Amino acid sequence: MKISNHINRSVAFMAILLTLGTGSCTDQFDDLNTPRAQLTVEQMDASMVGFAFAEAQHFGMRAWYQGNNLFAGEYSQFHAIIHPNFASANFNGPGSWLNLLMEGFYSNTAYGAAANQLDLVLKTTAAKNLKVENALAKIWKVALYHRQTDYFGPIIYSNFGNGKTSVAFDSQKDIYYDFFKILDEAAVDLRAANPAVKIFPISGGSHDLVYDGNVLKNLKFLNSLRLRLAMRISYVEPAKAKQEAEKAVSAPEGLITNNADNALSKVKIDGTNVNKLSTITYISEFVLSSTLASLMNGYEDPRIPVYTQPCCGRLTPATAVFGGLVGLRNGNPPGQRGTNLDLQYSYVGKKWLPINNGGTNEPDHIMEAAEVFFLRAEGALRGWNMGGTAQQFYNEGIKASLKFRANASDAVIDAYVNSTKLPAKPLDRFGKPDVRNSPPVTDIPVLYETAGSFERQLEQIITQKWLALFPMNDTEAWAERRRTGYPRGYAIIESANPVLTRTQLARRLIYPPNSYSTNKVATEAALALLGGPDTYATRLWWDAKPLASYPTPTD
Repeated sequence: MKISNHINRSVAFMAILLTLGTGSCTDQFDDLNTPRAQLTVEQMDASMVGFAFAEAQHFGMRAWYQGNNLFAGEYSQFHAIIHPNFASANFNGPGSWLNLLMEGFYSNTAYGAAANQLDLVLKTTAAKNLKVENALAKIWKVALYHRQTDYFGPIIYSNFGNGKTSVAFDSQKDIYYDFFKILDEAAVDLRAANPAVKIFPISGGSHDLVYDGNVLKNLKFLNSLRLRLAMRISYVEPAKAKQEAEKAVSAPEGLITNNADNALSKVKIDGTNVNKLSTITYISEFVLSSTLASLMNGYEDPRIPVYTQPCCGRLTPATAVFGGLVGLRNGNPPGQRGTNLDLQYSYVGKKWLPINNGGTNEPDHIMEAAEVFFLRAEGALRGWNMGGTAQQFYNEGIKASLKFRANASDAVIDAYVNSTKLPAKPLDRFGKPDVRNSPPVTDIPVLYETAGSFERQLEQIITQKWLALFPMNDTEAWAERRRTGYPRGYAIIESANPVLTRTQLARRLIYPPNSYSTNKVATEAALALLGGPDTYATRLWWDAKPLASYPTPTD
């Protein structure tokens, strides 16, 4: 793909959308009930459909990333917020953030309005009988909407873009069942396509920012996405989960099983920052967490030099544990937070910094082979036919991550996979001993415990999966913490939310204030679909693991 050419034409298309929009969605939230782009299907040609698809891909994953990061990044415990005014650190969140997080997805063109653009692509490709393009858009409908429903629960889905002033929400169960249905539809059309044909072609490439319009690789992504969603419902509907997971594994194209097929978004919209994380790492809002430090330091993880920067170069060999990763406990009260703490704790690796600050144009990581192997490991642990054993896939997942992220040698990988080292006690500021004398976050080794209990083995699988998802798949990491309770994590220092204690997890985000003010009847009706009050404590439909087997965070 000729990126520079795509940037100019893509930005031009965004200008069309902005011109045709009706203003900021922050004060006109009902605009999400009507697509902001006023282009009609009749006005769209094949080239414009491709532009719209590329924008939906990019901004659907990015949306308002500061909100994603400061919710999912915090609640997954990848990061710990240091800004004193950011209430999400203590299980709350400003209504303005919630507004932008939802509006940025549906209708606010300043943040991409991915749902709006994707809706236009789906309708246009269906009307013009562009079956292969329509199939790819369906895959991305699933990829984008599952993130949105996993934040809130019931959301506007099947009724989006109907032009009405009150738009009903769908239940999460109905949304997930539709995901599997439209993946089926997409698979049929992609399998009937000529594999040599590029989807959404342009001169020198494709508008498909991930696989450059490759039919086979998109089918592997489809199958892998099906496996992810099947595992998501494993506690609430185990029979359906098993059926969909085994369908994914038995698909003729296979899954993402090598790093050459990883789903990475290569778009460079502004020519400087490519990934969603590097758009905010120029400011001091978070540092790395004690959970990450306890695990990676204890395991002597080879990914530390890539994942992190040492604590400001202030650690000496005499005072540093392996890697020198110094993490902050999540949920410190506002009075104990401050942006100056960025000089006292570790930060994300340099590749995720802005270009003018040493960043390397790292692509967005959407799905990697490592995640797929860990999904298969858990499926095998549950007795599903995954084509191998849980231990086999667990080890393959570690290998794929260490190869892709750290370019580790076979000798380094073998040593890590067979390591009996345990998580370490966390460090405090500047790498000094932890003033709370906190214990290691857990006691599991890397070496797979073949004689371990189901929960013990599950904890190993999800903990290594969590490490492989760092740092840009924080939405997936938070979903997995809610679903399984792993990695165990540390209890936050202080909860400011009356419905959550410091040893609990945030289970969802609440609906934005603007949703109530402009779509009140439908939003209130969604609470019946949610099955509980609109709080951070209400569990989503798939969040159904019995509490008796749910681990408590380490204190």
